[in-house]
Amino acid sequence: MEPDTYRETAVPPLPGSAPADGPFADCVLCAEPTEHPAAAPGAPLCPRCAWQQAQRGACSG
Repeated sequence: MEPDTYRETAVPPLPGSAPADGPFADCVLCAEPTEHPAAAPGAPLCPRCAWQQAQRGACSG
């Protein structure tokens, strides 16, 4: 799998969620833009880093 192939894949929005207006927050791990608004609280992760974190959590227990 080529690295650019993942970014080109569109992720459908969750049911009941509206697209974010304004600037998007950067991922706290890789600094890529996320699908979360910049004003949202918490530590936003891009889909790739979120998936990697989930894999690490699944393998740690």
